[in-house]
Amino acid sequence: MPRLKIDLPAAYHFTTEIPIRISDINYGGHLGNDSVLSILHEARLRMLVEHGWTEMSVEGAGIIMSDSAVVYKSEAFYGESLRIQIAVKDFSNFGCDLYYLVRERESGREVVHAKTGIAFFNYEARKLAPVPPKFRQQFPS
Repeated sequence: MPRLKIDLPAAYHFTTEIPIRISDINYGGHLGNDSVLSILHEARLRMLVEHGWTEMSVEGAGIIMSDSAVVYKSEAFYGESLRIQIAVKDFSNFGCDLYYLVRERESGREVVHAKTGIAFFNYEARKLAPVPPKFRQQFPS
């Protein structure tokens, strides 16, 4: 079976750091795969908050995750801190992709390459919503 490959962009729109908590560690003694999506979620929310948005209101529209892909590059351990860079790319009428480069902060070791697809969503009407123009303008390609 061919391995998944995520082509990461050259430039990023947002960077944050998140320490690895003991609850992020699995029975193998390293960062668990289930915790990776949670950490990416925290980073995505921090990016939105930096612009005055929430997951329920980006210029009036909510967001919903449509897909995710994660490629593990190395282990990460309790006590380490992750530096997460996010690029917003590949816009469509109703969404876009977020690309994540996750490195261990001190060494710069690559830990994860990831991509999540998000769609804008009207939670009251329970249907897709167009990408808000201000959101698209905030993240030029």
